[in-house]
Amino acid sequence: MEIVLSLAIGVLSASGVWLLLRPRTFQVIVGLCLLSYAVNLFIFGMGRLTLSAPPIMPRGGFVNPTAFADPLPQALVLTAIVISFATTALFLVVLIASRGLTGTDHVDGQERAP
Repeated sequence: MEIVLSLAIGVLSASGVWLLLRPRTFQVIVGLCLLSYAVNLFIFGMGRLTLSAPPIMPRGGFVNPTAFADPLPQALVLTAIVISFATTALFLVVLIASRGLTGTDHVDGQERAP
């Protein structure tokens, strides 16, 4: 399970960085989204990968903490998902406004000569 998660984080990070280096603004936005997904998976993976484990410990007595999932990374990832959705919506509005004002969607505002 850890290998699959590590590979997924690596592929998302590499794809995000590659898209960030592209000349078009939409590709840059998609690259930022992929990087945020990679960071979310990384934070989620730091909370221990446990199957069928509840995130909240029962009250009273001694409990084994390895039998429970850590709720803090889950809450952080949920908050990060909401923030990245709002940021992506803002980026798309700025992309549309920039495209309307300049007539191009290149990051530097200039088309390359063929």
